[in-house]
Amino acid sequence: MKFLWTTILVNNMDDSLKFYEEIVGLKMTERFQAGPGMEISFLGEGETKVELIYNEKFKKLDAGNRVTLGFKVESLDEKINFIKEKGIKIITGPIEPNPSIKYFIIKDPDGVKIQFAQQLQSN
Repeated sequence: MKFLWTTILVNNMDDSLKFYEEIVGLKMTERFQAGPGMEISFLGEGETKVELIYNEKFKKLDAGNRVTLGFKVESLDEKINFIKEKGIKIITGPIEPNPSIKYFIIKDPDGVKIQFAQQLQSN
């Protein structure tokens, strides 16, 4: 069995696409109308995708603490600088819970937690 995607219900498709493309660095691979008042976008170039769904019937969704998406980066320091330049608040970290990884967390426009992690070299 393969894991295909994580679905996020969004309040504004354009704001969410801008965030996931510009801040996270994912490429949109598909965007389409899925019926009246409903739009779907897929992002990511690997096997696993992020699916964004906007439905005008869902008013002001609250992501709470239900989902965190994790993305690997080559340099956490470079990503932190980029995030700060964009004026986005880091809500957790950077944290190094063990010698092999460090990470920090921000939130997307809908409050979904986004984790950027760097795998560290073992000595």
